[in-house]
Amino acid sequence: MSRIGKLPISIPAGVTVSVDADNVVTVKGKKGELSQAVNPSIIVKVSEAEVVLEIDEATDIVEQKQKQAFHGLYRALLNNMVVGVSEGYKKELELVGVGFRVSNQGNLLDFALGYTHPIMFMLPDEIKVETKSERNQNPLITLESCDKQLLGQVCAKIRSFRKPEPYKGKGVLFVGEQIRRKSGKSAGAK
Repeated sequence: MSRIGKLPISIPAGVTVSVDADNVVTVKGKKGELSQAVNPSIIVKVSEAEVVLEIDEATDIVEQKQKQAFHGLYRALLNNMVVGVSEGYKKELELVGVGFRVSNQGNLLDFALGYTHPIMFMLPDEIKVETKSERNQNPLITLESCDKQLLGQVCAKIRSFRKPEPYKGKGVLFVGEQIRRKSGKSAGAK
């Protein structure tokens, strides 16, 4: 049995959770609205203060292990949705490297990452972006959204434009991330 799946999801004030006939859960709050289709082997029960997920025991034992995996998965996804529409998620990326720059016009990001051409990247409408460039500081990108999955996917895409490399530590990385540094070939020769 999934220990994560057994935990109830508390519903904060101002958030509404509803389940329709097709087993699609919709969560609405002050930050936005999210929906997630849930596998039919999982029963979603919504009360006034919490959401509880249970496994439907009507099918045979062969699928039991998969049902237990779904139990924890959908509980985590629904909890992320509730937290997202009530508080929201925020990620910060910094550009480390000489001449690395970023600017935004609305949801269009314009990167200068040491290539011969600028990289233009259009963000989804659900994500709010803010860029900050100060003298003698690395440029920062702040991304905010109520959808944790979408935010992580966009951060991974931005990071893929120039992954941090271990020799000089240059690239696009999360704020506070430590890069495992390697010594170059000149460090070994004496």
